[in-house]
Amino acid sequence: MLSEANKDEEAQLQWELEAKRIQEIKNPSKSEDIDTQEPELPEININRSYDEKPSSEINSAALLDTVSDAEVNSRISFEEFTDEKTLISHDAFGNKQMKIKVLEVSDETPPSKWKFGDRVKVTKILVTIKHLTTQEVEEGEFDVEAIERELQEKRHYTSTNRWIPANDIKNGYVVGSKHTRLISDASALDYIVF
Repeated sequence: MLSEANKDEEAQLQWELEAKRIQEIKNPSKSEDIDTQEPELPEININRSYDEKPSSEINSAALLDTVSDAEVNSRISFEEFTDEKTLISHDAFGNKQMKIKVLEVSDETPPSKWKFGDRVKVTKILVTIKHLTTQEVEEGEFDVEAIERELQEKRHYTSTNRWIPANDIKNGYVVGSKHTRLISDASALDYIVF
């Protein structure tokens, strides 16, 4: 009977040693005194007022920067990569392509930022239109703000929404889905036929 009790104690001891060894393998960075360590929690700052400016402001100069030749040859991460197709819009017949580069943005703070997010007000753009049949390229610089004022004087309305989300400006170019926002007044005054 004594030998059976010894065998049971020995088996229990081996079981506990094996359980400790497995625990150490699973959690090598933790020490044996798990109960005495307190986990470190990251600090969380909650901004309760919608009127205050957030700490992460958009640098308007950074939005207008294009990728230089030196940066093109270096490796870029997937998040920084911009597909050329997203920057181009097409006309209804598929005969023309348009690309809009932002030349100047206003330094106004956007109204109701808590609702619409980070946006910038575009004042000047460079429009490049490529005719796909003849491979002819046209470029024109437009002061969107002046065109908006001109249309308000002539026709007493304007349809331009110059507030563009900051995420929709990639390498200084506006994403194709936002092109009609910027050129609607210029199209109404027949400055652009697209």
